Amino acid sequence: MKRIAIIYGGRSGEHEVSLVSAASILRNLDPKRFEAVLVGASKEGPWYLQDEAAVAAARAGKGPLSVAKGVRVFAAPGEGLVAETSGGGLKALPVDLVFPVLHGTFGEDGTVQGLLEIAGLPYVGAGVLGSAIGMDKEKAKELWLGAGLPVVPFIAVRMSALNDSESIAALGRKVGARFHWPCFVKPSSAGSSVGASKVESAEGLEKALRSALEWDEKAMIEPFVVAREIECAVLGNEGPVAFAPGEVAPTHEFYDYDAKYVDPDGARLEVPARITGEQAERVKAVAVAAYRACELSGMARVDFFIDKRTGEVLLNEVNTIPGFTGISMYPRMCEAGGVPYPELISRLADFALERHATRAKLNYMKCASLLR
Repeated sequence: MKRIAIIYGGRSGEHEVSLVSAASILRNLDPKRFEAVLVGASKEGPWYLQDEAAVAAARAGKGPLSVAKGVRVFAAPGEGLVAETSGGGLKALPVDLVFPVLHGTFGEDGTVQGLLEIAGLPYVGAGVLGSAIGMDKEKAKELWLGAGLPVVPFIAVRMSALNDSESIAALGRKVGARFHWPCFVKPSSAGSSVGASKVESAEGLEKALRSALEWDEKAMIEPFVVAREIECAVLGNEGPVAFAPGEVAPTHEFYDYDAKYVDPDGARLEVPARITGEQAERVKAVAVAAYRACELSGMARVDFFIDKRTGEVLLNEVNTIPGFTGISMYPRMCEAGGVPYPELISRLADFALERHATRAKLNYMKCASLLR
């Protein structure tokens, strides 16, 4: 029996999505293999241990989790997780591994992964480097371009580009000349389409950029591709496997936050996608290549566009901690590929333990030993 700490919530625009994902993971844990420990990360940042009653209620219920504030939990260097005692001290909180179900900033971007590395804990998903790259859409696309992979064209913009009307006007002309209108604006490092908007003309560009830059220091401008939205699940460490792609057919103008999580009829999710066999194989091959280029491990959902006019397959972005709600595409694609939800969690735990064991064999103290 392994004790697995599910850390959820967090300081992110995707906090509420995390609550739903974590509850779904908890209900699909194999009770013969795993004992769950719930650690809720508040919107303010601190982590809190959730009591056994909360675990039992979440397992039995159908709703999302919440974050009850009580006993604080910390990641201690070399000591794993520790919890506060009633006397104000700290005691060990024994766990065998961590499943960080923390979508977006301070969870999916390498920050928590670094904390868990220092604490000496195995954890599900990509490592520090892969998580940081996967979160930054600009850097991921630069790596993909270097690997010869097809990407949606982009222009990265920082707040300094909006310092004066002349700079904004110049940017509008650049976008119009390169992409034409409309275009799409989104934060470089955010998920679930928060801060994303469609821009019809140069007049709306500044407002869209300022909205995106509320969520990140850098925004991405991309052409609005008339496309089918295809997603592909990838699973594994050194030998990643891609599953048959799925398709998102939004009923909204694009697959925005409301379509994903608020409107129950916001999108039709089809697994497998109704694309040609040649297109499906192309998507799978590019998904694995993109996964490797970003130094990913454990899991990722790789998102694509298939241009409706040309049929071209284009990489859009990668999600290193994809949604795990009951309707989320990642577990659905894995299940369609022969890996049911409970088995998927078990495999992810195995990959986490495997990577941790491999890293534990590395020599971090060689230079110190040479000085003796």
